Amino acid sequence: MDLIADHISHCFGALEVLDDVSFTVRAGEVVAIVGPSGCGKSTLLSILGGLLQSSAGQAELRGAPPAGSLNPLTFVFQDFALLPWSTVEANVEFPLLHTPLSAAECRAQVDDALRRTGLTDFRATYPKQLSGGMRQRVGIARALAVRPAILLMDEPLSALDSQTRELLMEDFIRLLADGAMGAVYVTHNLEEAVRLADRIVVLSRRPGRVREVVTMPMTRSERGSAEWRGKLLAVQNDLWSLIRNEAIDAEREVQDA
Repeated sequence: MDLIADHISHCFGALEVLDDVSFTVRAGEVVAIVGPSGCGKSTLLSILGGLLQSSAGQAELRGAPPAGSLNPLTFVFQDFALLPWSTVEANVEFPLLHTPLSAAECRAQVDDALRRTGLTDFRATYPKQLSGGMRQRVGIARALAVRPAILLMDEPLSALDSQTRELLMEDFIRLLADGAMGAVYVTHNLEEAVRLADRIVVLSRRPGRVREVVTMPMTRSERGSAEWRGKLLAVQNDLWSLIRNEAIDAEREVQDA
């Protein structure tokens, strides 16, 4: 299943946030969206996921979802968005409660999501008993439970310390390795973008326009090797050179507001 951004523009009142944004996320592909602060990255993700109606253009799904998919598009949020009164298992089960799955099928999908995220031994634990990284794993497991075609991830690692961020990045790489599921990954962190994405959409300063689409020159499995480390850093530096001046201008705009 492909996700298509078709000439998307958006305004909040008189404030123009996005202008004529078009790109396609192909089945099983990971596309990162980067750009200066305030360029409309999260707004674009909300439009792609159907949480917000664009002022012009549209987001479109094309093709059949994966077998057994209950929700083609599923969000993973920055702030985890867990139910604090529910256990890990109940949080993961929550999006399945109003589906046609039998109790046995529901249990099987929850068990699979917990296993894939390393949470099986924590199923009876409550969110307040978990670290930030573990709580984000619960959010990821909840998304996996509905077997989406595409994960929509909005700064999923930004609230975490560097060590936890590194471990969860390795988890993302593993979960996306088989190409059965794609992702749109919004981030300020260019290192995350170059490590995870197949392609990187660079947006301009507000109103966000597609400035460039960068295709990564190596597979995700190759990026862990020492021989590719310099190339990876070079791509990251190229991205920063595209964004730097507009990022400085955006930061000054916030300070002067």
